[in-house]
Amino acid sequence: MIKIFLPSNTEKTFDKESVDLLDVAQSIGNSLAKEVLAASVDGKVIDINTSIENNSKVTLLTWNDDEGKNAFWHTSAHLLGAALLELYTGIQLGTGPAIENGFYYDVDFGKHKFTDANFTAVENKMLELAQKKSGNILRKVSKAQAADFFTQNFNSYKLEMIDDLPDGNITFYETGDFTDLCAGPHIPNTSFIKAVKLTAIAGAYWRANEKNKMLTRVYGIAFPKKAELDQYLEGIEKAKQRDHRKLGKELELFYFDEQVGMGLPLWAPKGEALRQNLIGFLKKIQMRAGYQHVASPHIGKKELYITSGHYAKYGQDAFQPIKTPAENEEFFLKPMNCPHHCKIYATKPRSYKEMPIKYAEFGTVYRYEQSGELHGLTRVRGFTQDDAHIYCRPDQLKDEFLKVVDLVNLVYGKLGFTDFHTQISLRDTTNKEKYLGTDQMWSLAENAIIEATQERGMKSTTKEGEAAFYGPKLDFMVRDAIGRKWQIGTIQVDYMMPENFDLTYTGTDNALHRPVMIHRALFGSMERFIALLIEHTGGNFPLWLAPTKVIVLSIAAKYIPYCLAIADQINEEFDQQIEVDQRDEKIGRKIRDAETQKIPYMLIVGEKESEENKVSVRVHGQGDTGAVLVSEFIENFRKELKII
Repeated sequence: MIKIFLPSNTEKTFDKESVDLLDVAQSIGNSLAKEVLAASVDGKVIDINTSIENNSKVTLLTWNDDEGKNAFWHTSAHLLGAALLELYTGIQLGTGPAIENGFYYDVDFGKHKFTDANFTAVENKMLELAQKKSGNILRKVSKAQAADFFTQNFNSYKLEMIDDLPDGNITFYETGDFTDLCAGPHIPNTSFIKAVKLTAIAGAYWRANEKNKMLTRVYGIAFPKKAELDQYLEGIEKAKQRDHRKLGKELELFYFDEQVGMGLPLWAPKGEALRQNLIGFLKKIQMRAGYQHVASPHIGKKELYITSGHYAKYGQDAFQPIKTPAENEEFFLKPMNCPHHCKIYATKPRSYKEMPIKYAEFGTVYRYEQSGELHGLTRVRGFTQDDAHIYCRPDQLKDEFLKVVDLVNLVYGKLGFTDFHTQISLRDTTNKEKYLGTDQMWSLAENAIIEATQERGMKSTTKEGEAAFYGPKLDFMVRDAIGRKWQIGTIQVDYMMPENFDLTYTGTDNALHRPVMIHRALFGSMERFIALLIEHTGGNFPLWLAPTKVIVLSIAAKYIPYCLAIADQINEEFDQQIEVDQRDEKIGRKIRDAETQKIPYMLIVGEKESEENKVSVRVHGQGDTGAVLVSEFIENFRKELKII
């Protein structure tokens, strides 16, 4: 007798020694059985053609589930590998995983030249292979068998991977005539794949190591229906128009320069105004919530990051140490703000009465990302975090965590992000060596996060093995205006760092106790968040956020003094950046340029306006709204600016 516990507290019983997951789907309905792609059994995603022998929690996954899409795209990657091997003799395949939107395969093409001109032939071959309805068959092999296979079918990259794998845990997947080293999971067969599109090619060092050979990374995406591919491609075209790299340059927000360094953005005046608007907005909210703002240096001694644990985990990804004239003295560019905040906490004795203590900082940190992974503002080497660390008593943990969740809801709501969900990231219980801390610490922290999300009724998924090395976390994923998902804010519970830095407070019993630490970032990286805002709004920022809110345009040069007087009046009242276009250009050209810059308000001034102390108001994207007194415009402007 086997009991299957389905979502929504549904239970099914099978009078068998084992039950096939496809039979479970069939017992619910024929339509589901035709659509199911994989299954989650006790939190682990596996093939739908697997049999289970024990009572289990089962979630059947379709295209509507992220894990279902992941299995679909994993099989699509195998289909890409199979097509490439048929079309190009002598090539070697590297790794071919599913990614957030599609899949890729890293390929050593050898003597072959591969460009986007080859995409159509590969797509056609993939569809031809998909129509064969090949199953995805899992086969366990020994290390010797795996090595023998890839020796006969020469692939030095697979042989290197096999070298690093323990014997007894190696599996192959066979898809038709294609065999690959793979742990799965996969969809039942290739016939589910009805539409494919190769989207890009790029260079990628083998195993992300610049000392290794550069391979060709072939990206693609696939769908169960042609209409869904068409919709996706339409979204890609929209995304190109909203690309933050394109708009950032057009709107004069930020730049990159090779002489300054890859991944190190230069913020122009308008870009810095945008950053400061965001910082001012969040600072005001944080101060109301009891946060104290601090500042820490851009560098720290190596010993600081050894104590925190960051050096052991991230030392290889950091910039190389800065050596000083003193013997054996080394500094690092700051990879995290939290060790510095711990040192501020430790500057004096603390009492239970002053807990929680909340430190916030807009602190710039540095990570040496691989050059091939840098991408505009979304992946940089120097970025500013809206970092905060809460030091609380263990009995305050859940309440403080809930307060941060409420703060996230408030901030995202003010910014217009209402479509978001959370991911609870837990540690990998099969590989505990990767993490710091005791089982008890992890259990307390993980339960606090799970209970908090349940209390707030939040849409959440759980991922094992995605936790930070010092504690579990709750990550926030938002959808932008064209439906793309972005991971931004995070809340993390940490029992370990207070231990490492020997942080204490005096309790009611007059004894010393260890605080719990909550790491919190609502925007995450300011750079990444601004990239999201640019693409979400298409550069049409709300008035309170826009770097230039008003531009005054004169019809003729003789009205420029009046224009400057208006700008001074608005600046004096609101301390905002108000521009005056003093160029010797026709008014039509000035309006077109202001529209291109997406400035919310254009105030047009001619003879009548200057005589009557008025301005003609033009709203970006809407056109003229008529003439008003300057005082009336200022009053309306004041109302619009107030957001919190």
